[in-house]
Amino acid sequence: MKKLLLASTATLMTAGVAMADDVKVGVILGFTGPIESLTPAMGASAELAMKEVSESGKFLGGKTMTPVRADSTCVDAAAASAAAERLITSEGVVAIMGADCSGVTGAILSNVAVPNGVPMVSPSATSPALSTAEDNGLFFRTAPSDARQGEVLAGILNDRGIKEIAVTYTNNDYGKGLADSFSAAYEAAGGKITLTAPHEDGKADYSAEIGALASAGGEMLAVFGYTDQGGKGIIQASIDTGAFDTYVFGDGMYGDAIVADLGADLEGTFGTVPWAQGEGAEKFESVASAADLDASGAYVRESYDAAALIALAMAAGGEATSKAVADNMLAVANAPGEKIMPGELAKGLEILAAGGEIDYVGATGVELIGPGEAGGTYRHFEVKGSAYETIEIK
Repeated sequence: MKKLLLASTATLMTAGVAMADDVKVGVILGFTGPIESLTPAMGASAELAMKEVSESGKFLGGKTMTPVRADSTCVDAAAASAAAERLITSEGVVAIMGADCSGVTGAILSNVAVPNGVPMVSPSATSPALSTAEDNGLFFRTAPSDARQGEVLAGILNDRGIKEIAVTYTNNDYGKGLADSFSAAYEAAGGKITLTAPHEDGKADYSAEIGALASAGGEMLAVFGYTDQGGKGIIQASIDTGAFDTYVFGDGMYGDAIVADLGADLEGTFGTVPWAQGEGAEKFESVASAADLDASGAYVRESYDAAALIALAMAAGGEATSKAVADNMLAVANAPGEKIMPGELAKGLEILAAGGEIDYVGATGVELIGPGEAGGTYRHFEVKGSAYETIEIK
């Protein structure tokens, strides 16, 4: 990523200094809107990390982290920007865990975060366009860019011998970014896209869109939309008309609700979602289980890691400020240093307080590149027996 620090950044980053023992951090997610079935667990996961930090008693001499929620809506840039502005000017948050969907994340970044010098760590905004956004070194994300997801999906289709496919995407930064990345990689590998068509969220009837996609043909339909909105509507219209039998899902379509509602009709559907395996993922499952939190949802791991990184970056900087978060994010996320897993945030805080170095591995095997960009791995899943089954981690 570009991330050229402007001379004015140091001045801007004085915003959000916490003067008391209560350090406020914004949690901006689409608690209403097209992914509202996913965000409760995401928010709870971020807050679980903050609770762990606070209860350790080792955060900046005994300070506590207090999450302050706001609704991004996922789709309304004006509402999301207003919500972020309130968090900064009224609540005094020093950093933002979020936002979630790419369009509103970009809007908050340019309209609110950069002007106020407040860093953001998104667990789920995956548009490739965010890699080149002018952010003054304030934007980070724990989920990988869709530039990589598109390539992974194309590789999976190639491995499965799928030669022709129709594509529909939600008409926003996320949908178009993933569709463009996938299309370029798929066609470069010799695949044929019969039609690429956007769809709008919030419609009652998607029969016209499905009619056009079915007429174009293809062995299956790739749906790069949202599980609680237009993407689900597209699938339902296809089921109703018998247009397609099998679907390819991007990460925005991964959710328990759609399988619960349409599982029998999704048999054989496959796709990708950012995922992790190994020691960090296993430890997070234990931490989440102890807190009665379902760790299996999309972006739940990434949300814990985003909040943990904010806390650790402040601890590394020795102060509860926006500048400390931005200046120390890469240092705590990457080597060198002692590896820190989920449930070990107190250990990380102790090391930092003593002047040592840490390498936060977290739930997702965090490694920030670019800087600020997550490398990440993906779960290649398939719907079998109305449930998600892991095929491989790529």
